[in-house]
Order: sequence, then C-alpha cells, then structure tokens
Amino acid sequence: MNPEVLMDDRSGRLLYWPDALQDLAVTDVDHAISWRQDSIRMFGRTLPLPRLTAWYGDPAAVYAYSGIRNEPSPWNETLLSIKDRITELTGNRYNSVLANRYADGSQSMSWHADDEAALGSEPQIASVSLGATRRFLLKHKKEERRLERELTHGSLLLMAGRLQEEWVHALPRTRKPVGLRINLTFRLVQS
Repeated sequence: MNPEVLMDDRSGRLLYWPDALQDLAVTDVDHAISWRQDSIRMFGRTLPLPRLTAWYGDPAAVYAYSGIRNEPSPWNETLLSIKDRITELTGNRYNSVLANRYADGSQSMSWHADDEAALGSEPQIASVSLGATRRFLLKHKKEERRLERELTHGSLLLMAGRLQEEWVHALPRTRKPVGLRINLTFRLVQS
C-alpha cells in the first residue's frame, strides 16, 4: 500500500495512508486503553488537558512533555497489533505510543512540535486516527507555509525528517457535531 506524499522537502516529510487501518473499531481500541486526565501548568495555573491521554511502551520508554512525565504502561494485545501493522507500513521501529482521546469537537490539541530531545533530531512519528474525522493543521515556524488535512477513520500520517524542528501542528476545536476520535502516535523514545 503506497502512501500519498503530502510533503517531501528540506523542511520535512509527510506521508498519508487514508485507509491503512479502516478495519479497526474505535470502540474496541477505546476499551483497550486505560485513560487518565493529566494537567499542565500554564500562566501560573494548573489546568486539565483538553483530552484524555495514555502512554504505553517498552519499559525504558519514559517520555516527558509539557511537564508531564510518562512512565509506560505495558503493551497490550490491541496496541501491539496496531504497532506491528504500522511498523510494516512505514518500515520504522517504534517502542512507545501516546494515545489521545477526544470525546467530541470541543476537545483539542494546541499548536506544538514533538521536538523533545528523547525523540532524537529527526523523529519518525506515525499518527493513527480512529473514529470521527478531524481537521489537522500544520504551519511552518518561519515561512508563510501552511498545510491542512482532514484525518479520517483508519488513516495513518507519518511525520518525518525535519518536520518537528521546522513545523508546528494542531488539532483545533470544532463546532461541528463530531463524535469520539482516538489518536495513537507511535514513537521511538531514545534512552
């Protein structure tokens, strides 16, 4: 299965498989994950993240972002099966997955880059979307370049090359009536 090339230049690589995991049921994956409500400190206040999260992976795959330290829960059968399929499609190795649960359109992810040192200089991040279709935005940090893609159920987006260094991305709120969306971002955390 060949991906659609959305970008492949000096600033990063973005590949998209629209139907990679269409056979997965969002409710099955939802029930296989132990969700938690994390909080972050912003503007002198502690606020809950606008979504639920979970972190799974190999025992040494400890990962921190936004002041949140993630100790991995052991892989379960569902997530291992998805990881194997993603590995086969992308040709990359992954030792962890960050799961995000967006209950409806009011839950979001603000502009950010997955540029933590633990991911290396040019991380290969495989992002699986399950459930409701949501709009994914990217903007270059210095240039006037933007990209937008509707991420549909069962799709796989691979962010690679210098993308995390040169771009930021977001999943904005929407007022459209949308249901549950689960996003699984497979990563290789370097110990």
